Amino acid sequence: MTPHLINRATILGTGLIGGSFALALRKYIPDIYIAGWDRPEVVADAQSRNAIDAAFSGELAPALENADLVYIALPISTTLDLLPEIARLAPARALITDACSTKVRITEDAAGLFTDDATKLFLGGHPMAGRELSGIAHADADLIRNNTYALIGASSDQTDPRISAFVKILEKIGARPLWLGAQQHDYAVGLASHLPQLAAVALGSFLYDHLDENGLPITLAGPGLRDSLRLAGSPYSTWRDIVLTNKEVLSAALDLFARRLDDLRERLASRDLEADFDAANELYKLLRSL
Repeated sequence: MTPHLINRATILGTGLIGGSFALALRKYIPDIYIAGWDRPEVVADAQSRNAIDAAFSGELAPALENADLVYIALPISTTLDLLPEIARLAPARALITDACSTKVRITEDAAGLFTDDATKLFLGGHPMAGRELSGIAHADADLIRNNTYALIGASSDQTDPRISAFVKILEKIGARPLWLGAQQHDYAVGLASHLPQLAAVALGSFLYDHLDENGLPITLAGPGLRDSLRLAGSPYSTWRDIVLTNKEVLSAALDLFARRLDDLRERLASRDLEADFDAANELYKLLRSL
């Protein structure tokens, strides 16, 4: 199977990620027919922006009919609730994949629904891309481009023609596929993505609590604070399920991070603080090179 043999894709959830994936298909693989499923007003907006060819809401069956690829871009709790119905209704030939930000719970549930002897196939995935603002209005055909796209399993899984076709689609839209295990994924994103989000929330709420009648200290804030607090613009509704399904990793990460802050406080009057700046500078250079 090649990307061109995935002729029909159904995207469940046409917000930021689902809408961006649809726009990427439209831009880079325009011969794929794209159906979208979401709340009526959301999917209508996606269709008006030419992200999808057909809009569905309500019952899943009409949206899934004839789909070669089912792309789930819904909140984690909604995905978990709908997986049994998706497993029952999706065409036998279909590849079902998700874009959720945590993978252990999703893949555990999917393992019980998409068994080895079934013709339907589930592949856990997570595009490492996003914005602090949600919704199709902020979707971008190049949101995923040049970013890592986590795929859950072993690279040997690519021997299934449906998976190899999906990987080729990811490469065609400019993503960088990376194979790893579900627990490995959740640990890594807990430190590299979820912890920074909570750190931004902590800093933002701390500063908000210390505003005076003149708006200080925020009235003296420069671009550095805006850069540091970009993630603080994300709503709780986006992060609730992520936190709940990765709370063990996040709890341990917050403990370790709190210890590091204690260490920094102890070194405020010491040249030892320079070592922390050096380590942070090296990490920043590494991120810039990726």
